[in-house]
Amino acid sequence: MWRRETSTVVRRAAVHPGQTVAPFVILAESQVPSVPTEWAPHSHQLHELVWVRGGTLTSRVEDRVFTVSEGYGLWMPAGVVHGGRTTAGVRFHDAFFAPDRTPFTFEGPTAITMTPVLESLLAHLARTDLEAAARARAEAVVFDVLQPSERQFALQLPGDSRIDAIAEALLDDPADCRSLDEWARTLGISDRTIARAFRQATGLSFAQWRQMLRAHRALALLSEGFDVQTVSDVLGYAQPSTFIAAFRRVMGVTPGAFFVAADETPDGVRNPVSGVRNS
Repeated sequence: MWRRETSTVVRRAAVHPGQTVAPFVILAESQVPSVPTEWAPHSHQLHELVWVRGGTLTSRVEDRVFTVSEGYGLWMPAGVVHGGRTTAGVRFHDAFFAPDRTPFTFEGPTAITMTPVLESLLAHLARTDLEAAARARAEAVVFDVLQPSERQFALQLPGDSRIDAIAEALLDDPADCRSLDEWARTLGISDRTIARAFRQATGLSFAQWRQMLRAHRALALLSEGFDVQTVSDVLGYAQPSTFIAAFRRVMGVTPGAFFVAADETPDGVRNPVSGVRNS
């Protein structure tokens, strides 16, 4: 995934009790890691829904990278091997769902729209003192309101030995502005080979793939509180307006519009983009 911060703590995922041990259909919890935290690749016997406040979560599933920002969650089906990383100070939430009692399935990792109603219900279900009837009612409503997002935002990594070095370099430094010609000279292959390889492996041109990668990184930086000018510089854009236009081409909206939902978050949750000039 992205370059690992030097202070990152790598953890093994805790073994969660199965539904035969816990009497609930949905088990919800939260934590606030004080340092950047990474979970080694693992899987669960239960379905998992993760979401964050005050930062981002990045998850790697095979050759795809998912970036989870405020307002969205990521559903991970039972048995799917995945790794994850959060920024320091993020409020990390997760909920586990018993597969045999969850009335729907998703074929793979799926972005979920975290509406205020859904978040409130899951926070309610994190209580351990709910009576069985009250818990059952809340769980039933969760299943009614939990919906996939219209925006399934995943970055497909090439997985092609001819161009993997390019992907690794850009993940390490999204501001790397080398052209196809420059990469062709570096790798000793033709620019046409690189162009075809990116299209075949990711469905995108080289330029489109790099723009998608930068949009992923922008989500993380903006969620961490960096302003548009700083994000533009970090990602190698000549000026903020160029960055905003590129972000809009990928996401369909400007950075400010994408994060507008954060204005409606509960008290105490910061809104790092609202009010930023040129956002």
